[in-house]
Order: sequence, then structure tokens, then C-alpha cells
Amino acid sequence: MMDNIVASEEWCKLEELGIPAVKARVDSGAKTSSLQATKIKIFSKGLEEWVRFEVNPIQDNRSISILCQAKLVGLRTVKSSQGIAEERPVIKTLVTIGNQDFDIEVTLANRDTMEYRMLLGREALNERFLVDPSKSFLMGDISEDEIEVLYKPYMRKKDGLTIGLLASNPNLYSNKRIVEAGQARGHEVVFLNVESAYMKLDAVAPQVRYRGGNVLDKMDAVIPRIKPSVTFYGCALLRQFHTLGVYCLNSADAISKSRDKLYASQVFSKNDIHIPVTGFAKSPQDTKDLIRMVDGAPLIIKLLESTQGRGVVLAETNKAAESVINAFKSVQTNILVQEFIKEANGQDIRCFVVNGKVVASMQRQAQKGEFRANIHQGGKASLIKITPEERKLAIKSAKALNLDVAGVDLIRSNRGPLLLEVNSSPGLEGIENATGLDIANIMIETIERKLKYKAV
Repeated sequence: MMDNIVASEEWCKLEELGIPAVKARVDSGAKTSSLQATKIKIFSKGLEEWVRFEVNPIQDNRSISILCQAKLVGLRTVKSSQGIAEERPVIKTLVTIGNQDFDIEVTLANRDTMEYRMLLGREALNERFLVDPSKSFLMGDISEDEIEVLYKPYMRKKDGLTIGLLASNPNLYSNKRIVEAGQARGHEVVFLNVESAYMKLDAVAPQVRYRGGNVLDKMDAVIPRIKPSVTFYGCALLRQFHTLGVYCLNSADAISKSRDKLYASQVFSKNDIHIPVTGFAKSPQDTKDLIRMVDGAPLIIKLLESTQGRGVVLAETNKAAESVINAFKSVQTNILVQEFIKEANGQDIRCFVVNGKVVASMQRQAQKGEFRANIHQGGKASLIKITPEERKLAIKSAKALNLDVAGVDLIRSNRGPLLLEVNSSPGLEGIENATGLDIANIMIETIERKLKYKAV
């Protein structure tokens, strides 16, 4: 009887596809079985339609990739657990569970978020097995050492990962350092100009292509360093890479949130992250109350699209503030009005957060006559030891926007540290020079850990 009872998860062998072992979730609530697949392509073989696809059979390990092909049974509309319907190719293949072999129909699902690489639905279970959801691997477990032996023939021959650096200027200090750091760790780092990449949107075989028609189908990871003027297109490319199963060091959604200063400020408020008192209004009729709301002049006026300190103005009197605010509104420009922290004396702190940890911090001092520190405009940077409260604030701020890499700017006030803003493409030059730390190397190490990469 035990031969007919399976657990909530079991190891399967798909011999006809060349897959020696894949962990499957047993789900009698799902009608069909599915297999996580990428780079799905339907093609003709004689008078028959076949489908070619790649499978990463071990969860969170893209270094093992198996190219498969099978006769196409048809296309089936399947609704996900989130209620999203999608059309998937269907194949028939032999599956081995324990000592039992039988044919099943499997849909190919291009969804890397699947917890298991394979799902066994009730069509595969009916009249064959009973399910004991409280148990695991009743048909036999496979150890990590055994998996390593089974997949040794499929291990990649190359020594490192292929990493795309999605940016605009290969000569910037930060971009050159990232390329150097990746190469020093044995990886191939390819510079990808945002505006030279383009997409093929297709449910069966989506692609990212690059200048001249080159298909970018070998990327393991992408590091986005997208300048503000190409945020919309750069984020569209990142979503496409994610669809293809490529790990992105900062997601499109996180970058979009960080670039919308009003939305980001609302996220911070919701998550009990303290910022200088900030106001936003559309109508010029509300200007006077807007100024009073942030305790009057002097106050800061920020363009929503500002970056690296540009588009930030100090209004020293209420009259000057009214003039500047109404001038911006007259040309349909969105701005934030923010409390000025006098006691900061032109200093702020940049914390560099990577994967939920502050890996470096520096203090920036404004140039004489300036109200805000900016090393791009003559400000000075120096090493600083931050407080536990500042460290906690920096980590919480990056997490609130779901950023793996972030430059978090803080300011010291009489009521404790306050968050100024979070940058999703922070520069490396100032902080590497001020701290002497190899931040670029830390970023590459993070990608290795995310992809569970081990150097050969």
C-alpha cells in the first residue's frame, strides 16, 4: 500500500527530457502538472510541432541548465493561484516516482517565482496515488551530495557568471569599477547601453535583443545603473530580463518607487520612517498654507525628478518661497516642499546598503555658501561612524522600497536621524575614496550569493 502513497513533495525523474532528478510539489488541488521552463520556442519537425526549452531543475541554481525538446501536444490556458490566465505549451513525457514509471501531460510554465521546479497535479495522481500532505519524500529522498553526482555532467564549463551592466556611460567611475570587480572574480561582465537594447514581447518566446539583432539569452544577472532620463525604458528592460529568469540587482518596481519622490515619501511615512516634514499641493491657492505646514522659511523646494542635488532650492524667506513655488507650478512642474533642518549645518550622511546591510558610510560637508552637501558640486566626503539608530534607519529605508542596493541619505536633527532620500543607482567614487572599501566587489559577491554561485 505504501507504494501508492506520495507525500507533499517528491523527487521525480524525467528520463526522456534528460532530467535525472527534480523536486516536485504534489498538489491535488491543481488539475494539471507543470514544469518551470525558460526560453520556450515552438518549432516544426517534419509535419509535427515540437517545443524546445531550458530547465533549471535545481531551485535557486541557474548554473545548471538542461536543454530539452518534446513533441507539442497543444496549448492550454491555465489560471495561476493569483487568478492570472496564461497560455502554456503542453507536452507528454515519462515520469518516474519511486519505482513507478508512467506518462503524464505537463504544461511549460515560464514563471521563475515557482517555489518548486515541478508541480504534480491530480491528472497525474488519479487512480495511481493517495496523498499524505503531512509527509515528505515517501518515495525516497535525494541528498545534496547525490544531486551533485547526478548533475555533474550538466555543470557549466565556463568559470564564471555572465553579468550585464545596464547603464548609459561605460566610462563613468562606478561602471568601470563594477566591470573590473566582476572580471577580477572570474566573471564576464558585458556593458549594455540601455538605449541600444530592445525587446520581443511574446508569451511563448520573449527576448531581449541588443544592437544588430544579438539575442541576450546567456545572462545570469543584470546590474541596473539607469540614469533618471531613461527610467521608464530601463525599467521595462529589467521587467523583460526578469521574465527570462535573469536575476536583477534592484528590480524595476523598486527603482520606479525610488525615483518617484512623492510616492517614496508616502511609503516612508507608512513604514514609520522619519523624514523632514514634507508637503505637496497642486493648486497655487494653497501655497501659503503649504509653507506654514512645514514651519515656514527657510525651507527646501525639490523637483520630483531631481537627482544628485540638482533641482533642489533653498528659499530663505516666506516671500521668496511663494515666488519659487508659484513659478514652478505655473509651468506645470511637480515639486515637494520640505522643512529645512538648520542644525545639520550643511552636513549629511550617505549609507551604502547592500542586501540588507550597511556596508559603508561617509559624511558629506557642503561647500562654503551651499546649504546641502553634494560631492558632485564641490562638497567634501569623509569617513564617519554611524550610530545604531542611523544604521537601523538606513536598512529600514532600503527595505521599504525593496532595494538590494541603495544609497541612503540621512541627516542629523535635534529630534534624531531623519531620512532625506534613497538613491537606487548610488555612485561608488565618493564612498570608495572616503572609506577605502571595495564596494563594487561587495555588489558582485551579493550576486554570487543570490545565485548560489561557487567558483570552480
